[in-house]
Amino acid sequence: MDEAGEGIRDRVTRSGEDAIGRLAQEMLDNPVVSGALSRAFEARERASQAQGVAMGALNLPSANDVERLTRRIRSLGQRLDGIEDSVDVMNDRLASGAAAGITEGLESIRETLDSISGRLDAIEEKLGDSG
Repeated sequence: MDEAGEGIRDRVTRSGEDAIGRLAQEMLDNPVVSGALSRAFEARERASQAQGVAMGALNLPSANDVERLTRRIRSLGQRLDGIEDSVDVMNDRLASGAAAGITEGLESIRETLDSISGRLDAIEEKLGDSG
């Protein structure tokens, strides 16, 4: 499309938007329309309150109750994820520490067995020399 075509389309679009804006403003300035809108919003609010009372009387949760519960469940889920991550880190630390502790313990046992073995060898030698 050429520049003239785009220019015409832009002007028509702008003039249409301006016309819609003026119409909306005139409607809002009209006391009958603004009064009707105001009454409609008030009726909507009263209906919402009545629905909440009726749901409460039936012991059913309202949409706000469900939304609030959903937010709390998400929050608890995030907290639980954090706790699980912390437990994983602790397990990793304990596993690496425990492995080091087990290795040290096994080394100590090996040294003790070597010492006992050496003493037994010495005892055998003495018994063999005397017998």
